[in-house]
Amino acid sequence: MNKYFLSFAVIFFGISILFSAYILSQALKEIAYNQQPDNTTINEDTSEWEMIVVNENNIILFNRYTGDYWTKSINRNEGNTEWEKGLLPFNF
Repeated sequence: MNKYFLSFAVIFFGISILFSAYILSQALKEIAYNQQPDNTTINEDTSEWEMIVVNENNIILFNRYTGDYWTKSINRNEGNTEWEKGLLPFNF
C-alpha cells in the first residue's frame, strides 16, 4: 500500500503544480491585457506654431496650418543670427 500511496502522491503533486501554473498564467494574462500603457497621452495641441530644435545650432518654427517655416542658426562664437523664411519644396 505504501508503494501506491507514494505514486498517487507524486501524481497528485504534479497535477497540482500544472493546475496552479495554468491559473497563474491566466491571471497574469488578464492583468496584462487590461492595463493601459503609461506613455499614452492625448495631445490636443491646437497651437499654430511648432518649435523644432534640429540640433544645438539650428531652430525651426513651423506653421502647422500654412506650412510656412522660419529657420534660425545660432553660432556660439558669433551670437544670434536673424530669422530666415524657408522655401517650401512644393507649390500649392
